[in-house]
Amino acid sequence: PKGVVYAHGMFDAQVELIRATYDIRPGEVDLPMLPIFALFNPALGMTTVVPEIDPTRPAAVDPAKIVQAIQQEGVTNSFGSPTLWRKIAVHCHREKIGLPGLKRVLCAGAPVSPELWNLMPAILPGGQLHSPYGATEALPVSSVSAEEIHGGLAAATARGAGTCVGRVIAPNQVRIIALTDAPLTRLDEATALPPGEIGEIIVRGPTVTLTYDALPEATARAKIADGGWHRMGDCGYFDAEGRLWFCGRAVERVITKDGVLFTEQVEPLFNAHGEVRRTALIGLTTNGRTRPALVVEPLDPDVVKSSASCRWLGRELRAIATQHPSTAGIKTSFFHKSFPVDVRHNAKIHRLELARWARTATGFDIDPKR
Repeated sequence: PKGVVYAHGMFDAQVELIRATYDIRPGEVDLPMLPIFALFNPALGMTTVVPEIDPTRPAAVDPAKIVQAIQQEGVTNSFGSPTLWRKIAVHCHREKIGLPGLKRVLCAGAPVSPELWNLMPAILPGGQLHSPYGATEALPVSSVSAEEIHGGLAAATARGAGTCVGRVIAPNQVRIIALTDAPLTRLDEATALPPGEIGEIIVRGPTVTLTYDALPEATARAKIADGGWHRMGDCGYFDAEGRLWFCGRAVERVITKDGVLFTEQVEPLFNAHGEVRRTALIGLTTNGRTRPALVVEPLDPDVVKSSASCRWLGRELRAIATQHPSTAGIKTSFFHKSFPVDVRHNAKIHRLELARWARTATGFDIDPKR
């Protein structure tokens, strides 16, 4: 959404970090489902196979055509969003297809769900899924692999811990600072937080960009000029093992009288329900007071047409909410047949847009006793 100014040295550093982190070798074959990622391949010595995909509507891809390209062209590496790889993984499971030649799948653009982590091992007998964390302004910052996730981290996500995005990739440096919407010009203006405390993720390193093109106000909000730090705009924390956890976008956190709720600590609790495609935490503000609510995209879009079905699913989700102190205050559910998402990945949910929609939509306030 903003023009990010890159210098040659930043691209050069990105190439080396990607090569070293994922052990990419010259002669490999890549199928990039985000077109701009193909630009790395000549520098990495990889052949590019251009997928049959509309880059403006990537979620509309035919997974059979992607699988055919991987098998036919001997693809060893692929990048795509969680939305795309979930669609491909479901297709492979349904058709009993394995992709043994694929060494690695890099999945980013939105958090990888526990469901997708669980789907991928069966179709990647010769490789594994990796999820790099970063942004256009700083990439890659950290990375986590399926091997690490299946060691218990996915279960923690399902319990509300947030999404683990792995260990920081050297020579990047990452700090967690207390949340503030004010610009910062020096690091000593911020309050550093210890492991376990949620704050804003900031990063500096050789791939971190320093400015936006002709947008000085945006640069001032996102950069700590003294020291070259970039404010990710993401909330997160370090655990006791030094792993970085993502809890959601700072602008999408919901601040209530009872505390702060973070999207990635709330939504996975409800996404585990068998009738739910995905959920979105939103805040509803009335007379200066904000209460949390949930927008639900059911697996079956027809659920949205039936108030009885919505009320039944709402009761199911309210029962989940009461099992966790952090979500006990979520009593209202809205039902939406198809979430608005970003254009590039079709994966990032536009929660603020859903919050605006909910102001005039019909919500279901659930009392589990009724």
